Amino acid sequence: MSSYSAFITGATRGIGAAVAEGLAQKGYRLAIGGRDGQRLSDKAEDLSNRYHIPCLVLPGDVGREDYVKQAFQSIDEKLGPLDVLINNAGISYIGLLTEMDVLEWEQVIQTNLTSVFLCCKYGAARMLQRKSGKIINISSVWGNVGASCEAAYSASKGGVNALTKALGKELAPSQIQVNAIACGIIDTEMNQCFSLEERRALEDEVPCGRFASPKEVSQMVNSLLEAPSYFTGQVITMDGGWI
Repeated sequence: MSSYSAFITGATRGIGAAVAEGLAQKGYRLAIGGRDGQRLSDKAEDLSNRYHIPCLVLPGDVGREDYVKQAFQSIDEKLGPLDVLINNAGISYIGLLTEMDVLEWEQVIQTNLTSVFLCCKYGAARMLQRKSGKIINISSVWGNVGASCEAAYSASKGGVNALTKALGKELAPSQIQVNAIACGIIDTEMNQCFSLEERRALEDEVPCGRFASPKEVSQMVNSLLEAPSYFTGQVITMDGGWI
C-alpha cells in the first residue's frame, strides 16, 4: 500500500470519481469531497471495501472557506500529512451572458475558481511545512480559448489556468509541483445535456473521433504525479487534438 495521501474535490461522479478510483488502486489514503453526502459515502465505502484503504468523507461546499478550513483540519487529524491535492469540483452554465444574473455568475466562479484558491491556500500551507507536495487542477480547453454561451465557465477555467502557472512559480522553490489538465470533451454527466445528434457532431470535430473517458483523465493525473520535480506550472491540454 502507498504511504501517500490525497484530497480530491468533486469526487462523487465523473472525473473526480475516476481519479479517486485510480489513486485507491495505487493504495493512496483518500479524502473525498462533494455536495451529495450520501453518494459520497457510498463511493467511500466502495473504495474502502475493494482496495482496503482509508477513505475520509468530507461532504460540503468547497467554495466556502469554513468548509475548506474544516476539511483540512479533518485530514490532518484522520489521514495525516497531505501529499496530493486534486482540485476537480466544477459546474457549468450554458446560455447567453446577457441572460445570466449575478448570482448565477457568482456560483460558477465560487465553485470553479474560488474553491481552487481556498484549497490551494490551505493545502499549500501544509505542504510548505514539509517542502513536499503535488497540486493538480482539473481545468478545461475553454479556459484556453473561450466558448460561446459558456462565458462564465470559460472565465473560471481561464482563472484556474493562470492560478496554476502563478502558483507553480511561487511554490517551486519549496519543491511543490502545481500543474493543470485542460480537458476537452469528457464523457461525464456534465455533458449529458447534449442530444445524440449534438454528441455525434461534436465527435466529428475531434480528430480522435470520440469523447474521452473519465478514466483517461485519471491516467493523465497519475502521469503528472509521476512527473519529474522540474515539471511544474504547466497547463496540459488533453482534448484528442480538438482545439
